[in-house]
Amino acid sequence: MRDAVLKALGTVQDPELHRDLVSLGMIERVEVGEGGAAQVKVNLTTPACPLKDQIERDVRAAVLGVPGIREVTVTFGAMVRSSGQPALPGVKHVLLVGSGKGGVGKSSVAVNLAAALARDGARVGLLDADVYGPSVAHMLGQDAARVTANAERKMQPIEAHGLRFLSMANLAPAGQALVWRGPMLHSAIGQFLKDAAWGDLDYLVVDLPPGTGDVQLSLTQTVQITGAVIVTTPQDVALIDAARAVDMFRKASVPVLGVIENMSYFVAPDTGLTYDLFGRGGAQKLGGLPLLGEVPLDLDARRDADAGIPTVLAHPDSAAAQALTGAARTLAGRVSVQALSQLPDQLPVV
Repeated sequence: MRDAVLKALGTVQDPELHRDLVSLGMIERVEVGEGGAAQVKVNLTTPACPLKDQIERDVRAAVLGVPGIREVTVTFGAMVRSSGQPALPGVKHVLLVGSGKGGVGKSSVAVNLAAALARDGARVGLLDADVYGPSVAHMLGQDAARVTANAERKMQPIEAHGLRFLSMANLAPAGQALVWRGPMLHSAIGQFLKDAAWGDLDYLVVDLPPGTGDVQLSLTQTVQITGAVIVTTPQDVALIDAARAVDMFRKASVPVLGVIENMSYFVAPDTGLTYDLFGRGGAQKLGGLPLLGEVPLDLDARRDADAGIPTVLAHPDSAAAQALTGAARTLAGRVSVQALSQLPDQLPVV
């Protein structure tokens, strides 16, 4: 009977990877008890799997189609897999969040992507690589925290809202301008990556400074990057610079996993009318890159950032939080597709 259930599960495909769950090694356990009661545990490729409900429906339908099976219980685990050699010791994926210009809400998007992934159960780190204008610490309510060293004399990331982060704001005195040239930036980025006790992480999200400068170059030369996300607003003046950021990543052989259109629209709270303040749909002009989400202008999101709580946690039912959560899950799915595309044809079932 167990073999019959496994054969049936071999017909269920992962909707993104277009391979069956058995060959992908996603079936962690199959048990069949008396009376035809089956138990199946599916090991998802990410805790933030965007298609979990569809997978559950397909598994149920396939198993209940096996003669003699009267009921099925489906449970889930998750294991994020790296594409090969981990990017850093214990870190499976490094994801860059960049923009061609400032003022598009890149840092807010990075903080909320990281928080959404952590809320879904992933182990997440967040590196504020915007050395000249660090804002991650404020958005996480940790302005006053100071970075310390552990017993191995490595920087100990600060923990907040279920994730670990490092920011220059927690190393330099408040309000102090950093007047650094390229070599100093390169050294700082190397220390943030390799001299920090990040521990075991599924994703290390990196908030880049705007533009295409020294920090971006240092990162791509220092560590293996899984991919990048471009944040832009809809109007042409932002898209011009976003296209430059896309070109930079491509020249550095960094896959661009998608685009997030921030400040995509505004819904007036008093009338409910929708206004496209900066136009809308501009991100779709960026060379056919996948659109991960359209995030509206939202008063609560602004208040949450100032209060030090990611809006995906403070107001999870708001339109902005829903868009950011959806973007995080779609991003996690794209990372999984990239990682699992290099798997062998068949993986074992426990």
